[in-house]
Amino acid sequence: MKIYKESLDTMLSIVREYTQQTTDMEIERRVYDIVDDVRTNGDAALKAYSEKFDGVSIEDFKVPQEEIDAAYESLSDDLKVALLKAKTNITEFHSREIEQGFVDMDTPGIIRGQKVIPLARVGLYVPGGTAAYPSTIIMTALPAKIAGVKEIVMVTPPQKDGINPAVLGAAKLAGVDTVYQVGGAQGVAALAYGTETIPKVDKIVGPGNIYVATAKRQVFGQVDIDMIAGPSEIGVIADDSANPVHLAADLLSQAEHDSRARAIMVTTSESLANAVSDEVERQLKLLPRESIARPAIENNSYIAVMDSVEDMFTVMNEVAPEHLEIQLPDPMGYMSLVQNAGSVFLGAYASEPLGDYVGGTNHVLPTSGTARFSSPLGVYDFVKRTSFTQFTKERLEEVATHITTLARTEGLEAHARAIEVRFEKQI
Repeated sequence: MKIYKESLDTMLSIVREYTQQTTDMEIERRVYDIVDDVRTNGDAALKAYSEKFDGVSIEDFKVPQEEIDAAYESLSDDLKVALLKAKTNITEFHSREIEQGFVDMDTPGIIRGQKVIPLARVGLYVPGGTAAYPSTIIMTALPAKIAGVKEIVMVTPPQKDGINPAVLGAAKLAGVDTVYQVGGAQGVAALAYGTETIPKVDKIVGPGNIYVATAKRQVFGQVDIDMIAGPSEIGVIADDSANPVHLAADLLSQAEHDSRARAIMVTTSESLANAVSDEVERQLKLLPRESIARPAIENNSYIAVMDSVEDMFTVMNEVAPEHLEIQLPDPMGYMSLVQNAGSVFLGAYASEPLGDYVGGTNHVLPTSGTARFSSPLGVYDFVKRTSFTQFTKERLEEVATHITTLARTEGLEAHARAIEVRFEKQI
């Protein structure tokens, strides 16, 4: 791994260069054409794209419920137990995120408040390319269920040998209502606009490749989306007390996701930096997915050696990583220094894959520096809020002049008259 030993200002500049994202206009145009085709031609377009991109001829996009049930029953006992443990922990954590409405009646004659309403129908996008992701299904479906979403539909790319049973089994366990075998930008478009077979949804959540991410961005406004998810990333803050073998393994756990993934470590120890770099290379050669992880490590990843703990956190807050490990003594004591991170893992035994699977926190997280302003997926993403107000005549009269003054300042005479007419004598 590249090792930098620079001043704080120089290192911050380097971080920004790594983080900077550019828009690929060619992909934008391709995705636009796909989305427009699906919007216009519905199922016919989906069938054509399935043959073109997936090499699969699809007659019925809907996966039969009996096939889903059979897939779950076919899972090994070990996998069932693991999925159930994940479901339990995720449910326990996300149940604490349930949001309640309120009514303010403190002032006589005035009632105002907020009603929290679950979304009616949500679409889950589940990748199906280089790996199967049953964990993504339970991470996206369970918070929606807890929020009270009435209908959850799922799309996932068709496979020549059929959809992975682990994916279908997880869909059953998580309470997904319907599964459709369609993927890519065309799957996103189908969820956004609806087709003869696939219903239109209110929100699309879940990760995908750059075509999926671009499609989500393009349909935003027609539907809501969770976030524009980029390649996975991990940040590690560590000192000499940390084990370099463990650190290297954690960095590689994210590098194997995507050749564009980022693995970043910040430390005050040059000797630790060298040891981790050497260990990354040793472990990299042993990975089944080395062909994916190596370009991620060589092109997008680095180690920064800083002068102080404060500088380490300043650099990492600039990175704003999707996952952040703090491998320092008494790691909880450093949470006050964390400003930008999707999910934080504290101590030697909170390895990032814990959060990917059974820790209970969500693994759908902001990437590419967007943790500066975005949050992990949660129950709050599957509800909307409606405010309400009631005033008596007497209470409205008390503020009428203020309303009309503000309305006329903005040049909105009809606004002012809508208030004044309520106090005019009726002829």
